[in-house]
Amino acid sequence: MIAKKSTNNLNEPPTITVIGAGLTGSECAYQLAQFGFKVRLIEMRLTGKLTAAHKTQNFAELVCSNSFGSLTEGSAPALLKWEAEQLDSIILKVAKEFSVPAGQALGIDREKFSARVTQVLLDQPNIEIVADEIESIDQIPRPSVICTGPLTSDALSKSLLEHFGGDDFLYFFDAIAPIIAADSIDTSKTWMQSRWDKGSSDYINCPLTKDEYYNLVESINTARKVEPKEFEKDFEKTPYFESCLPVEVLAERGKDTLRFGPLKPVGLTNPHTGTRPYAVVQLRQDNLEATAYNMVGFQTKMAYPEQQRVFRMIPGLENAEFYKLGSIHRNLYINSPKLLSPNLSSKKDEELFFAGQITGVEGYFESTCIGLLVANFIKQKYRHQKFDPPPLATALGSLLTAITTIQNERFQPTNINFGLLPKADNNIRDKSVRKQTQIERAKSEFLRWIESRPTTF
Repeated sequence: MIAKKSTNNLNEPPTITVIGAGLTGSECAYQLAQFGFKVRLIEMRLTGKLTAAHKTQNFAELVCSNSFGSLTEGSAPALLKWEAEQLDSIILKVAKEFSVPAGQALGIDREKFSARVTQVLLDQPNIEIVADEIESIDQIPRPSVICTGPLTSDALSKSLLEHFGGDDFLYFFDAIAPIIAADSIDTSKTWMQSRWDKGSSDYINCPLTKDEYYNLVESINTARKVEPKEFEKDFEKTPYFESCLPVEVLAERGKDTLRFGPLKPVGLTNPHTGTRPYAVVQLRQDNLEATAYNMVGFQTKMAYPEQQRVFRMIPGLENAEFYKLGSIHRNLYINSPKLLSPNLSSKKDEELFFAGQITGVEGYFESTCIGLLVANFIKQKYRHQKFDPPPLATALGSLLTAITTIQNERFQPTNINFGLLPKADNNIRDKSVRKQTQIERAKSEFLRWIESRPTTF
């Protein structure tokens, strides 16, 4: 079946087909429905076929960590959330509704969050939910949005490759951290505290002495790892994403790498001894009931029995019960600067849009925001308005530019960071003042952009 083009009738806006009901697809579908479009949201998992990382059929399932990143005032992730809030992001709204203590991060009860997002979309009269697996883009009526994420099925991946006409798919490995039952943690050896006491003592801290730390590193290095599948064996061409490295990859980089990374003890004092520990493993609350905690920074590719053996070496976790063990999977993304237009439609089909991690952004909320942007771009297109992206000085504008502009020979995934934003005045020497200047400029330009947008359909 050949995909049908839309009629582009001004009085009868086309039905928009959204493929994938993850964070990105859920946000995109919701926004389009609010704009007055009829939306057909298609999700493969509703047929009973799950991906390598998903465990449920709920929409917007969080498969790796349960954190949307920093809320710290003056940070780039916090700026991105502020901008998304101005655009009425439903994902952000529900995330805040089901937030759990996580220091300066937005931690979320993943089960309640995804259940609520699912219900919100089911309740939308403009959204039709369809259980189906799309194996070819020729099956999809236009206009359509591909939000299938980094775990896009092999069949659909092949169809996309044929559409783009070249070897323009890229890959990176991502990993998931274990989740531990709270009542299995030995609290006589741990304590609650956030680094530098920021975040109302939201983390459980497991202290390690010098000998305990180096024994742990040695055990991580020598533990049996899961062998890559046949299609995953070319590790040189399939790198890890630097912001989510498996714990054993960090350990391989040097015996002190973990101690200066996720296990750094700075800003923490062990109340049992009155001193700062040599290293600390932090556990972050994973649900509202505080019955589950995830191991911060312990994404891993160790075999399941080895994970239990090694992680129970950590003080306080000797009898840990694991609700979920860590795993690793290969993520796919496309060469967006080469293949997509500035409005994130295919250069070969202006009515085929892409959003989320498949475009080369990394992170739950960054992916969500690309879905939010694409919904706005579709609104512009089918209201016959000029293409009007957020200004470059904003978090959304800089993230969009990063995935649509050729800047390096090898395009790699990126999350939001100050390096993407235009530089502040070079005469400002104080780093914090420079960042604050960037944030103030971003907010000012974002508000001006919002106010300049047409409000009627």
